[in-house]
Amino acid sequence: MSGLGRIAFVLIAIVCQHDLSRERKKIHIALKLLTMLFMGVLTLLLSTVLFAQEATAQNKAVKQGRCEGVVVRNSEHASTLTVRKVGSMDEKTVRYGSSTRWVSQEHGSKEVKDIAASQVKDGDRVICMGIWNKDGTLHATLISKRLSHSP
Repeated sequence: MSGLGRIAFVLIAIVCQHDLSRERKKIHIALKLLTMLFMGVLTLLLSTVLFAQEATAQNKAVKQGRCEGVVVRNSEHASTLTVRKVGSMDEKTVRYGSSTRWVSQEHGSKEVKDIAASQVKDGDRVICMGIWNKDGTLHATLISKRLSHSP
């Protein structure tokens, strides 16, 4: 009897509740052990996938952000800019630090020049890139001063 035939016979015997011989009982026990092993491996694989998805979700919790508008206040001692979205009264606080890259760029140009933080003044148009904090502020990794803009 082939391996699949034996398995089929055992399953039919279980369903029919026939008395199994000693050899068939050994096969039955082996099948139970294989089933338990398979279920253990399947459980391990599924839990690994679920934990990987959870880790990815936690990484996504760090929300990349962008804030674009006109500088309303530049507080160098607090290392913050207050940026008002164009055409709105909505203001966002942008925090910067020593790792923040400061650049200037003409509107529509690909040429980017590094600048000092002191070159960004109230009334300048900026695009700030970074990570949104839980308190609603943007921790800037890049602040780009826009040198011209055609509406």
